[in-house]
Amino acid sequence: MRLRVEIPVLFLLLVQFPQEGFAQERQPIIDMHMHASNVQVGSDGKSLPVPSRCFPGPCEGRPAAAATEEEVLQMTLAAMDRHNVVLGFLSGYDASPDSLKPNWDRVQAWMKAAPGRFIPSAFLSQPGMPAVEFVRKEYAEGRLKGLGEIATQYFGLRPDDPGLAPYFSLAAELDIPTHIHTVGFGAPLPTFRTSAGNPLWLEEVLARQPNLRLFVENSGFPFTQECIALSYQYPRLYGEVSTATWIVNRNAFYSHLRTLVESGLSKRIMFGSDQMQWPETIALAIEAIETADFLSEEQKRDILYNNAARFLRLSDEDIARHHGNR
Repeated sequence: MRLRVEIPVLFLLLVQFPQEGFAQERQPIIDMHMHASNVQVGSDGKSLPVPSRCFPGPCEGRPAAAATEEEVLQMTLAAMDRHNVVLGFLSGYDASPDSLKPNWDRVQAWMKAAPGRFIPSAFLSQPGMPAVEFVRKEYAEGRLKGLGEIATQYFGLRPDDPGLAPYFSLAAELDIPTHIHTVGFGAPLPTFRTSAGNPLWLEEVLARQPNLRLFVENSGFPFTQECIALSYQYPRLYGEVSTATWIVNRNAFYSHLRTLVESGLSKRIMFGSDQMQWPETIALAIEAIETADFLSEEQKRDILYNNAARFLRLSDEDIARHHGNR
């Protein structure tokens, strides 16, 4: 009789708390778009709400879970553990209603708090912030492994702006994975320009730097056809799908993703969450990929892990470790 009682109780516990019970059984995920950012607060003094499926407006987000930077860090690590996110491409910044400023110290703090969990990358807001010399020095000393998010679109600059050329040249020289914001939407900074996000402005960059390892935010959403054309001509170009998984109309995002996949680009799309001050967006982004019924299981695994592992050139040993084969 005792055994017959314990089995249903155990079953109920596993049903109610499946994430804890099966966290390690999930396949590994690589998140190619994460931020260590400051916590912005609204007029009520509370952390800004999560703008889930906010575009197009009006925007009404759900309450944010984290109220401090330490809570953002700890909740991010908890979400990564829960969903088996084994690696995150991480840059840091301070945001305000009218500006974005790189914060490299916060990236280093996250690296210290969670060794081996992140790829430290330099956020670039404008040419000179940070300086090219800083990027070279931090890379040489082993503290920096990536470049970007390059967020110069927020200041109206196109990717082919002359001020960015030295950064792309350095990234190509040192073979640094580079991430750029080329999207038709963004935070409401007064200097943001939608037109500067057209992926076609990257063509001169790619033509001049044939060794550049570059990936674009949200695979250029909503410039879908432009991104396809550029990807056909430059097969080394990759994209990620991050913010669009949770901040735009789901049908619009799925239309974008489906078109990319049907155009033969499923091996060049990587997963991201664009986790900023909202660790809950990690789960939202993963759910959007895992529930996309037009994707095969192979395509889901490619987006969630395999494509990033190839783009980052992970070793066989790292891949085996991520899959629990030490």
